[in-house]
Amino acid sequence: MSDATYAPANASNDLIALGDSITKAGVQGIRFTTATVLGWIGAMKFTAYEAGAIEGLVASSPLTNWLYSVFSVQGASNLIGATEIAVAALIIAGAKFPKAALLGALGAVATFLVTASFLFTAPVTEPSLGGFPALSVVPGQFLLKDIVLLAAAVFLAGDAVKRIARNS
Repeated sequence: MSDATYAPANASNDLIALGDSITKAGVQGIRFTTATVLGWIGAMKFTAYEAGAIEGLVASSPLTNWLYSVFSVQGASNLIGATEIAVAALIIAGAKFPKAALLGALGAVATFLVTASFLFTAPVTEPSLGGFPALSVVPGQFLLKDIVLLAAAVFLAGDAVKRIARNS
C-alpha cells in the first residue's frame, strides 16, 4: 500500500477516534448538567418562593392541577422537588450503573414532558407583542428550555439502553 492511500485512511481513523472521544465527553456533560439542573431546581422547590412561582403553572395543567386537591401549595412543591432530586440522583448514579441511568433518564423524560406541556396550558405568549409566536419571558421563555432538556433526557435513555444491552 502506498503512503498516498494509507494517509487518508489513517487521518480518517484519527478523526473518528477524536469524534468518539468528544462524544463520550458530551454524554458525560449531558448526564451531569441534566442532573445538576434537576437537582438544583428540585432543591429550590422546598422554598416558599419557588412553591409560589410554580403555582400558576401547576394549576393551569390538567396533568398536575390535581396536586392542589391532595397537597398544599408547599406540599405539592415539596413532592415535585423530591421527585426531581431523586431523578437527578439516579442520573448521576447512572454514570456507573446503566439500569439506574435508564430509570433516571425515563424520570427526566417524564418530568420534561410535563413541564414542556405547560407551553400549551399556561399563558406563555406576550400580548404586547401580538401574541404567538412571541413568548413571554416568564413562563414562556423559561419553559422553552425544557424541550432541549427533554431531548437530552431521551438521548440519555438511549445511551442507557445501549449500555444495558452491552452488559447483558
